[in-house]
Amino acid sequence: MKITNIICAPGRTGFFFDDQKAIKTTAKADGNAYIGEPVTPGFTRIRQAGESISVLFILEDGQIAHGDCAAVQYSGTGGRDPLFLAQDFIPVIMKEVAPLYIGKDITTFREMAHTVDSAPFHTAIRYGVTQACLDAVAKKNKKLMAQVVAKEYDLELSDKLIPIFSQSGDDRYANVDKMILKGSDILPHGLVNNITKLGHKGENLLEYAAWLSGRIQQFAPWEGYSPVLHIDVYGVLGIALDHDFEKIVDFIAKCEAAAAPFNIRIEGPVDMGGREAQVEALAKLTSMMKTRGINVEIVADEWCNTYEDVRIFTDNKAGHMAQIKTPDLGGINNTIEAVLYCKEKGMGAYLGGTCNETDRSAQVCTHISMATKPDQMLAKPGMGVDEGYMIVYNEMNRILALKDVL
Repeated sequence: MKITNIICAPGRTGFFFDDQKAIKTTAKADGNAYIGEPVTPGFTRIRQAGESISVLFILEDGQIAHGDCAAVQYSGTGGRDPLFLAQDFIPVIMKEVAPLYIGKDITTFREMAHTVDSAPFHTAIRYGVTQACLDAVAKKNKKLMAQVVAKEYDLELSDKLIPIFSQSGDDRYANVDKMILKGSDILPHGLVNNITKLGHKGENLLEYAAWLSGRIQQFAPWEGYSPVLHIDVYGVLGIALDHDFEKIVDFIAKCEAAAAPFNIRIEGPVDMGGREAQVEALAKLTSMMKTRGINVEIVADEWCNTYEDVRIFTDNKAGHMAQIKTPDLGGINNTIEAVLYCKEKGMGAYLGGTCNETDRSAQVCTHISMATKPDQMLAKPGMGVDEGYMIVYNEMNRILALKDVL
């Protein structure tokens, strides 16, 4: 079966593009907007609508394979590719990518993904096009996308749901109630991305962790409900504590106590401004915590963007878990490889991504998740909890229902 044509459609994502550097420094929140001037190249506002591109493969038998190109909320920073705007990149796809596939046979996912992922296209292009490749192979063979991944990588599909991690956005209190009532396995992300939210010495975060613990115990949807607390601090903790590692470890120990009886993870405790420095810092913090018997887990995020990055953080024990930020890795073949590498080396595998994706990219990532079995998967897109959780949860259950039928 061949691909006879490729069509592109511009779209919106489940959230926004945000200028992270401005938010960390000079920006002031005003409702859902920010007041101030952007500082990251490509931004015309500190917050602007997220954009996507649907890549539609028209197959020889009339079926349509579909993937969505999308980029992370904090594009253009932390070593990532620049802002991804549909009007800029649809012409690139049609001129440079489409000829690689139109008129060609649908072969294997790995071969088709390599065609685009081996070229220096924007990560968002490689992300969406490889989704369409996986869908095309699945449609040709009348199989689930998860089954295609499992077959090509010699894996067995999960026979249960992968733990789902919900993110709150700025509404870090009311949205937690939604997570608890729905029984989210990991919560709440928290979006602690400035000093005001953290507290000048972290006092607001400690208060929040204690509040989370109490709220879960008060409204647990069933007896024995015990979610993991996972809070992303975007490197702000390091800023507040002057990058004094002893103070940071002391503070993390306080987080452990505040969260009791629940386990807690801290994502991005510091942002050292570059990959090598970040690896060194997280490795040092991880070692210090082990020496002191602190059971909090550190999650690598900033500067852990590509498949190569994931390997380097993993090999250097820089953290206990790596977020695999799916759009930043480019082709979804890299997401698959990253999850498998983490699992092989004993690093926690968090199949993440961004609130700024689409329903389609979330569905495709769910198929990858059910085939590769990471430790957790992000409920995405969006920051409203309900929508992202629904998309991921329902797709997992569809896979479970169909995997022994197809």
